Amino acid sequence: MADPVFFPFAASLEFGEVASVSGAPLPEGVDAARRIEGAAALEMAGPTDLAYMDNPKYVEALIATKAGLCLVSPRFADRVPASTVALVSPAPYHAFARILSRFFPTALKPESVFASQGVAPGAIVHATAVLEAGVTVDPGAVIGPGAEIGAGTVVASHAVIGPQVRIGRNCSIGAGSTIQASLIGNRVIVHPGARIGQDGFGFAMSPKGHMKVPQIGRVIVQDDVEIGANSCIDRGASRDTVIGEGTKIDNLVQIGHNCVIGRHCVICAQVGLAGSSTLEDFVVLGGQVGLAGHLTVGAGAQIAAQSGVAGDVPRGARFGGYPAQPALSWARESAWLKAAVAKRGRKGDSSQE
Repeated sequence: MADPVFFPFAASLEFGEVASVSGAPLPEGVDAARRIEGAAALEMAGPTDLAYMDNPKYVEALIATKAGLCLVSPRFADRVPASTVALVSPAPYHAFARILSRFFPTALKPESVFASQGVAPGAIVHATAVLEAGVTVDPGAVIGPGAEIGAGTVVASHAVIGPQVRIGRNCSIGAGSTIQASLIGNRVIVHPGARIGQDGFGFAMSPKGHMKVPQIGRVIVQDDVEIGANSCIDRGASRDTVIGEGTKIDNLVQIGHNCVIGRHCVICAQVGLAGSSTLEDFVVLGGQVGLAGHLTVGAGAQIAAQSGVAGDVPRGARFGGYPAQPALSWARESAWLKAAVAKRGRKGDSSQE
């Protein structure tokens, strides 16, 4: 069986080009015309590959690497072997990402799974939908009445775009995803299986049963947002659910109705936001964080993985634990509990002697 190439290599780069794009200076005496033909991890890279390193866990791999070029932070520059040219950068991972984007542009976002252009046979596009020139619609995709989709957007197989939905330009709508009651900005990436704009979880509860409350708001997704596979973003109840510009949402995230997410937030896998929560700009939520409803996490705050947030979090704070509290208090509490358990264990052992 042939070994498939999932992400074709676009073009090799000269050492000098790599240095220019990465912003890291090429050392004196190095042949700027030498070429880099690929990128690889430290332990797998060869003389024509680019690698990067900025984590002390990989010092041994750096020392043994065979890479032709290595982007490295200043603190590890002296550990680069003589056979490898070091490109010293204050942010080697960012620099590596810029080069990798040049090498493998098709890996940046989901492409057409049918490798087609235009509306493919087997796609269903309502007669009243408006598609700008350059829209790609794969087989099995459905685009509802009155929907509008901007130029350069790809709608992959079996995605469903509901009535009146607006999707901007150069977006990528992954296979099997559904979008309804939503306005989507430009350059938005929606990964396969994501659900955007379905009912919020709203019921008028009583001892006799629970009455469903119509959810009549929308989802507003601003430019340059990325939404992970199988994530769900509920539409608002009576106002809009909003996802701010540049926010990155991982796989398997649940965002409840009326939530407002600020700009450039990072929301890791399996996070759950109850309805009407607000994240201000540049908030980071670690994996499996849970937020109660109707609270605010201030700009720049960071919440550690698996924390349960039951109240407002101040701007710039670092919280962790269950219930979440300032990180220093959480660390002290954890240390105290550990010591108390150890002490109790020692008393138990002595009582049995």
